[in-house]
Amino acid sequence: MPNQTDPLFLIHDLARQLRLDADRRAGCHGLTRAQWVILFWLDRQPGLSQKELAELVEVEPITIARLVDRLEAHGFVERRGDPGDRRVWRLHLLPPAAPVLAALHAERTAMLANLTRGLPPETLAIVADALVRMKANVVAGLRPRDPVLAPQEIA
Repeated sequence: MPNQTDPLFLIHDLARQLRLDADRRAGCHGLTRAQWVILFWLDRQPGLSQKELAELVEVEPITIARLVDRLEAHGFVERRGDPGDRRVWRLHLLPPAAPVLAALHAERTAMLANLTRGLPPETLAIVADALVRMKANVVAGLRPRDPVLAPQEIA
């Protein structure tokens, strides 16, 4: 059983608590956390394809299609055909999404304020640097390597 200072346990538990908080906050606006993420991505990168968005959000394309269906029903998103490929739908925010996005940005600001309450700026800079380094270490560890030999192949 991990102790309460185990970094892997702490990072996992913090991420879980943040997801629960985001779920609650998104729900107050009639959305899911997944829909919130989609709106943020489309605000940052208008015209993403459903496939590109699925890769960014790390879900299956069919999941994105269903989430976009709901956002489209709310009048927040529209699908536009890709002029270069009839099979591709490009996703764009519509004007009714603007006030919702503004509210979600305020929720994000409140989440960050709650998360960092009582931490001096110097500590936040150290934490941010440490998280960036940890992420780089994990990403570097995911790079393809030589195939791992099964135990019976080593003997």
